[in-house]
Amino acid sequence: MGGSTLDHIQDDKFEESFLPMTSTGSGKGLEILPDVYCYTNKIVNLCFIGHQNNDFVLVDAGMPKSAEEIMNAVRERFGENAQPKAIVITHGHFDHVGSIVELLEHWNVPVYAHMLEIPYLTGKENYPPGDPTVDGGLVSELSPFFPNHGINISAHVKRLPDDGTIPNMPGWKWIHTPGHTPGHISLFREEDRTLLAGDAFVTVKQESLYKVMVQEQEISGAPKYFTTDWKAAFESVKMIAALKPYTAVTGHGLPMSGEILKNSLRYLVDHFAEIAIPENGRYVN
Repeated sequence: MGGSTLDHIQDDKFEESFLPMTSTGSGKGLEILPDVYCYTNKIVNLCFIGHQNNDFVLVDAGMPKSAEEIMNAVRERFGENAQPKAIVITHGHFDHVGSIVELLEHWNVPVYAHMLEIPYLTGKENYPPGDPTVDGGLVSELSPFFPNHGINISAHVKRLPDDGTIPNMPGWKWIHTPGHTPGHISLFREEDRTLLAGDAFVTVKQESLYKVMVQEQEISGAPKYFTTDWKAAFESVKMIAALKPYTAVTGHGLPMSGEILKNSLRYLVDHFAEIAIPENGRYVN
């Protein structure tokens, strides 16, 4: 499928989608560490990795229609003419790449993703639609209306290096954590055991509109309505728990650290079937 066609799809579906979701944290930033800054765009977290007023990398690209908001947050933290050295995508769902096409019109930078996610970022594949039959709440019921199509950023997207390193992010490694999507990744820094988990697990019950809005913190698996491989999702959570992260920033919900994170991850692994996997759903089996 050609780029112009995908751009048209991008305009029609991303820009005209009615997405009536936000949270109390929207528009706020939180410095997790001197070089790890979490910014909440409506219901999703982006990360700026780099020291203030220095070079940085953007991890994920937010909700649709949010490019100006994201660029304003970048200017506030890094200076008037700042732009990232690169963008790293944990996965290509609409709430993680919603503004990337517009951002790349302003920032001519590379975008890095796992090789299995690239078909969704080059116009070759669409994601399965959201599943309204999973248990959980209003967000699940609305999920079939969320954009599930791929986008085409072929001119910018690059495959992450096979050795686990991340360009422009020294000290960090990417980890393949599939289940939510085939090419989903998490990012980990061994030095201080900092984890950027994407949607491999989250710290809010993402299916519940009320809990999303108020950001009620609780450990949860990947968002149920978009997760298609629960066996892989469980293996990914076990892999993450084995890393023993001290601090975790997830794609949705408040950051978690210390003993609370340790105990919550252990509980999620031990009770994954009851906490994470929906009782019903088209992707459960």
